Amino acid sequence: MKIERLSQDKIRIFLTFDDLTERGIQKDDMWREIPKVHELFSEMMDQAYSELGFDPSGPLAVEVFALPAQGMVVIVTRGKLDLYASSDAYDDHEAEEVYEMEVTLEQSDLISYAFRDFEDLLRVSKVINPLLMEGGTLYSYKGKYILQLEPVDLEENKYQALIAVLSEFGEASSVTLAVLEEYGKTIIADDAVKVLCRHFK
Repeated sequence: MKIERLSQDKIRIFLTFDDLTERGIQKDDMWREIPKVHELFSEMMDQAYSELGFDPSGPLAVEVFALPAQGMVVIVTRGKLDLYASSDAYDDHEAEEVYEMEVTLEQSDLISYAFRDFEDLLRVSKVINPLLMEGGTLYSYKGKYILQLEPVDLEENKYQALIAVLSEFGEASSVTLAVLEEYGKTIIADDAVKVLCRHFK
């Protein structure tokens, strides 16, 4: 489980499938309100507080993004406390450890991998190029190259081969498309893998 602060009132948590499996949670469980998911959320908030000093009191907006090959990204945004709420009510709220949450869930088919080294990105591109109909988009974000692919009509064996190669050279990225478009830099907007293979032989 990796946690990073995006702003004073917003954090991003990246959960791998191993993180979920260790806690007995299947990917589809995140769409339901079950005790294990509540326990996981409490654990995430405890870790966010201890690592980043993020205080989850007050209303929270929780966005859950399911990524096919990587796991899940959870973005938690803290709202403002009602200044007119009585301190007694606030104490009760804390004592029960109840989070007032508005949860939105999104599923993405995008495969997203980060590469520190351009040479690794080139090597990957040459291996996966024959597997792809479309070559995805390449971004630069926080000193890394991030390749996002949409596996359109990809057969299961080719899909697994694609993930295996990407995992060998890069690391699964939890950065969402919205974050890349807002804070990253687009290097190759269309057909990135094929463009790289064409220009760097």
